[in-house]
Amino acid sequence: MPTVLVYGDDPAFRERIRLAAGRLPGGAALGPVDYVEAAASGAVVRAVDAGGIDALVLDGEAWPAGGLGVCRQLKHEVAVCPPILVVIARDADRWLAKWSMADEVLATPLDPEDVAAAITRLLTEAVAQLPEPAPRKGLLGRLLPS
Repeated sequence: MPTVLVYGDDPAFRERIRLAAGRLPGGAALGPVDYVEAAASGAVVRAVDAGGIDALVLDGEAWPAGGLGVCRQLKHEVAVCPPILVVIARDADRWLAKWSMADEVLATPLDPEDVAAAITRLLTEAVAQLPEPAPRKGLLGRLLPS
């Protein structure tokens, strides 16, 4: 089950994202999504460091650490960073989202279809980032059938 971390200091923002995307944002192809929430930037960094996060949705207006800064930090510090959607308050802030290195950007007001589609794209990208499984070898070093 894919896991999406939703970060924002406002519980209403986190709930709005979860409700907009729903449990099956990508339909049956991706299966149900598990959401975890974080209200502090330190919790986001710890969760990504621990692994198991497939995509992130960050509130660009969160306080005291905005999602744009958190996104840029993760993109610079995590070797294989999960894809990130940043939600901005104004369309004019798209340049900041580009600076943050966000993979997806949405401006408020949010359309639930746009949220679901963006999360689906992020999760599809996350699957594409997975390393190829190593070939299986037998005792004599010969490749085994998969």
